[in-house]
Amino acid sequence: MLKVENLVKNYQVANQTYEVLKGISFDVKRGEFVSVMGPSGSGKSTLLNCISCYISYEAGEITLGDKKLNRLSEAELAHVRNRELGFVFQDFMLLDGLIVRDNILLPSVISEEKELIKKAEEKIDSICNDFGITHIMEKYPAELSGGERQRVAVARALMNEPKLLLADEPTGNLDSKSGRTVIEAFLLAKERRNATIFMVTHDSFAASFSDRVILLRDGTVFMEIQNPGEQKAFQDELLDGIRQMNRM
Repeated sequence: MLKVENLVKNYQVANQTYEVLKGISFDVKRGEFVSVMGPSGSGKSTLLNCISCYISYEAGEITLGDKKLNRLSEAELAHVRNRELGFVFQDFMLLDGLIVRDNILLPSVISEEKELIKKAEEKIDSICNDFGITHIMEKYPAELSGGERQRVAVARALMNEPKLLLADEPTGNLDSKSGRTVIEAFLLAKERRNATIFMVTHDSFAASFSDRVILLRDGTVFMEIQNPGEQKAFQDELLDGIRQMNRM
């Protein structure tokens, strides 16, 4: 589904070159929930922005499905962002002037494709039912809790049936109860929609519900940890991996 090979990303600051990603390689299988963790400056956000097609990179290859992203035109990249990628942000990115139903339909409306809009309108009730938000479909974002807003954001991200759902610190601004609600929404998306999820997070609790966690350090993959099948044991293993990484 997603393949990252020898990815290198540099930034130029005051005539100096800083290598942020140093030949990163990994893949994500269809239907897999993968998280990325690491300290500030490890390259997590840069990696997500490269996969999102928002920034270019110096070397390596990112393949989404059968598309090699660095070989696409700007118009083709825009199509990938709208149709093949779904986005869930830390600050929800819901439009205050639209009710929940219209916020969820927004990606389909933006496409301006009549067939896609019609398909979205036909399935919105099913998606809202999956995420337990049918009762708030006529409300505005200001009337919702943080957890409800994130569930709406997840539902919206899935409307165009993307190949990959990208989540950027989705629990970062939430209390523990709301954060748990968001993770449950991801697990529902995986179970009922066969969603493939790639999440960047600082939260070991949220990450412990993933199938696999990639630990980044100084622009390299320090370690990959597979979920053994028990959430608490996995979280303990993640914390141990983070402690090892911090001692290096």
